[in-house]
Amino acid sequence: MYPMRFSSQYQNLIYEPDYVSADEKKQIFRALQDLFPIWETRYSESDRQLLRPVYWLGNWQFACLNYYHPPKGIEHRCVSAEPYPLPLKNLVTRIETLVKTKFSPADIPKRWHLNTCLINYYGEKLVDGKSIDGARVGEHKDFEPGPVASVSFGAKALFQFVKSQSKTSKSEVVLQQWLEDSSLQIFGGEKFKKQLFHRVQRVEDQSSPINGLNTSDFHTRRINFTFRYVPSDHIIPLFKFPRDIQMKVVPYVKNLSEHSEYWKKQLDLFNK
Repeated sequence: MYPMRFSSQYQNLIYEPDYVSADEKKQIFRALQDLFPIWETRYSESDRQLLRPVYWLGNWQFACLNYYHPPKGIEHRCVSAEPYPLPLKNLVTRIETLVKTKFSPADIPKRWHLNTCLINYYGEKLVDGKSIDGARVGEHKDFEPGPVASVSFGAKALFQFVKSQSKTSKSEVVLQQWLEDSSLQIFGGEKFKKQLFHRVQRVEDQSSPINGLNTSDFHTRRINFTFRYVPSDHIIPLFKFPRDIQMKVVPYVKNLSEHSEYWKKQLDLFNK
């Protein structure tokens, strides 16, 4: 199967190349200069580090808390986080309008809006002079309710929807698409959101690293903003979390507070 452009024949699936203008991109990258992504560890006994640095806006789903996963994984998963900078806020307003125009109302939850954003920095981690690729993403599902929007910058990525098979056989690729610089992808509904898994199979390595980002020992080739919806009842500030859960994320918050007034205030509230 060759990569293709998603077309109107696919319900609940949108791909718009060049969705973000050059001026908007410049404003977004200017806002990125104020963010200092961090390295997290997975939710497991192995404490394995994620493959890439990340940053969250709206609410932060720390990897050590195992992310938001209804119906059981909804409590104490989403920590209130920094609001979107103005360029992203304006972009999200446009995307939400597009979703409400193109998607069936039955596939848009009540009170749905894109209130959480995961920023992934894709590229190579430098360890002892060697490059370790962190540009791929294994197959998974996004469990936050409603449509998911994804905006990509930098090197293009091969995005695939797959039917997951057993551990002894390969997954079947149902549809795949190159996500290009400044493009928008939106997916939702029963097929693409609930039935199929998705993954980033590879990222082109021919482009130059993206400079001017606050990453160290890491060459970023692609940046992706993934916007999702979490019901407001499940988003609470750090100081309202149970003490044992607070202690899991406080080391990350201390790291974030070194460069963020928002997280500095959250740490102060925790220490009171």
